[in-house]
Order: sequence, then structure tokens, then C-alpha cells
Amino acid sequence: MVIKVFVATSSGSIAIRKKQQEVVGFLEANKIDFKELDIAGDEDNRKWMRENVPGEKKPQNGIPLPPQIFNEEQYCGTEEAAEEAAEGEAEEEEAEEEAGQGEDS
Repeated sequence: MVIKVFVATSSGSIAIRKKQQEVVGFLEANKIDFKELDIAGDEDNRKWMRENVPGEKKPQNGIPLPPQIFNEEQYCGTEEAAEEAAEGEAEEEEAEEEAGQGEDS
């Protein structure tokens, strides 16, 4: 299983760079193996990403922006998917801590 994160290494957009950093940081912090694929310097990567983001997930102009996340060939989402996973994980850890504190009583 290879997680692919499509990024634009030469993006002029601060918002895009920040989102890319958040996704990569989340994956690294959780020790999830992934491969960064640059769409700015590799036309094949850009074409593959654009063709494989599902139509209903594309913006109105039809051109998806990075970061885009795939598990092998399966579309997983954008930085929003990573944020949701991080929030879910934080809630799980909090619940485990609360359950652990209850056991000590």
C-alpha cells in the first residue's frame, strides 16, 4: 500500500503550501509511509492526478488543486480528509485517556 500525496513544490499560493505542509506533517507524525508526487515539475503526475480525482470532488472549474491524496489508485481526498482523520484520532485518544482515568478510581 502506497499513499500518494500530489503536491506542487513551486506553488505561489501560500494557502496551497500550508495545506500541503499540514498533510505531509500529519502523515509523518503518524508514521504513515507516503510518496510525494510533484505536479508542478512533472506533467505526467499532473495529468494522472487530474484524471483520477472523481468528478464530484473537482471544483467548478474542473481542475483539482493540490494536495490530493490517493491510496494506490483509490482517491482518498484533499487536506480536509487528513484533517478529519486527525480530529477523529484526537477524539479517540481523548476517549482512551478518559477511560484510563476511570479505571484508576
